[in-house]
Amino acid sequence: MAALRPATRTYLDYNATAPLRPQAREALLAASEATGNPSSVHAEGRAARRIVEDARAEIAGLAGAAAPRAVTFVSGGTEAANTALNPRFGIGQKEEPLDRLVVGAGEHPCILSGHRFPASAVEVAPLGADGRIDLDWLEAACGRTGRILLALQGANNETGVIQPVAEAAALVHAAGGYVFCDAVQLAGRTDCDIAALGVDALALSAHKMGGPKGAGALAAASAGFSLGEPLIRGGGQERGVRAGTENVAAIAGFGAAARACMTEIRDEAARLLVLRDCLADAVRDAAPDAVTFGVASPRLPNTLCFAVPGVEAATLMIALDLAGVAVSSGSACSSGKVTPSHVLGAMGVRPELARGAIRLSLGWSSAERDVERFAEAFRGAIERMRAGRARLAL
Repeated sequence: MAALRPATRTYLDYNATAPLRPQAREALLAASEATGNPSSVHAEGRAARRIVEDARAEIAGLAGAAAPRAVTFVSGGTEAANTALNPRFGIGQKEEPLDRLVVGAGEHPCILSGHRFPASAVEVAPLGADGRIDLDWLEAACGRTGRILLALQGANNETGVIQPVAEAAALVHAAGGYVFCDAVQLAGRTDCDIAALGVDALALSAHKMGGPKGAGALAAASAGFSLGEPLIRGGGQERGVRAGTENVAAIAGFGAAARACMTEIRDEAARLLVLRDCLADAVRDAAPDAVTFGVASPRLPNTLCFAVPGVEAATLMIALDLAGVAVSSGSACSSGKVTPSHVLGAMGVRPELARGAIRLSLGWSSAERDVERFAEAFRGAIERMRAGRARLAL
């Protein structure tokens, strides 16, 4: 079967993971030569610590954190969410814990099932047909008894819809609550400044922006902000927030990727938007009846989510893969299963249409040739499927 695959592949699944940037690879390989443990006081340990702290400063700059000390390194977005979403988030030891957790209905699985609140304390905020959180519902929720923690993603990983995080945060803060933002999909594609978002802490993941897998960060609004009870306990690394020896090489690659993102963010967003619109044109040309999701809302410039009525996502994904084009049907963190999207369900999309949802996502190495290859592969796949249905109808 391998011989049937084209030698040149087209990768359109950056929201799942981005190819490693050259800058990140160089930094990772250089740091892998560091012998010392960052917690050791000898010269080798201090050299490793310097690598970690230099990367911490880069991540703080990307996130707009008040100081590098406000950044805690973890293994990725999932651990960041599992760490932050606890009843003592933002709460001092002498204060009563938070009463309720509110999560958006379209959140990533690491938010929906990665918290440490009892099930009875969790409320799900509905989405509108545009894919954005219902702010009227949230305002009413803030008026009920008990302090809340809101978990709201910056942008949806499936549709690319950008959430009104600042508006939601203002409502929650006015009621004495706190806000955690999954900013994994924002970083490198649009602003993920913690002050502009108005949140208390946010999560980042290295591999979504062209860094290595296995590194992520929690950035807090201030160095003194409490993230609550640690998830991983042990030797007291990362100022007691996350125990365990730091992944020095991956963290170095993370810092290099963050630096690259900050350097090119404005021009890159505009470039990706042009490519995304070309992808949308290719979809419409081959399948005029295709439905694009989230078009009524602000979206990430790199993401296009659509469905062709009557075409199953699994069938189309396989056809495109055999033609050398890698796409997704949604989150890559759902055990690799092709199932109807909970995000589209929350937006009121019919199940039969949601089952056909395909996500195209672009990134730092995407180019016009990728759009051209997708257009050719997509048109061929749709024509073959329609011809097959026509034969069956005879």
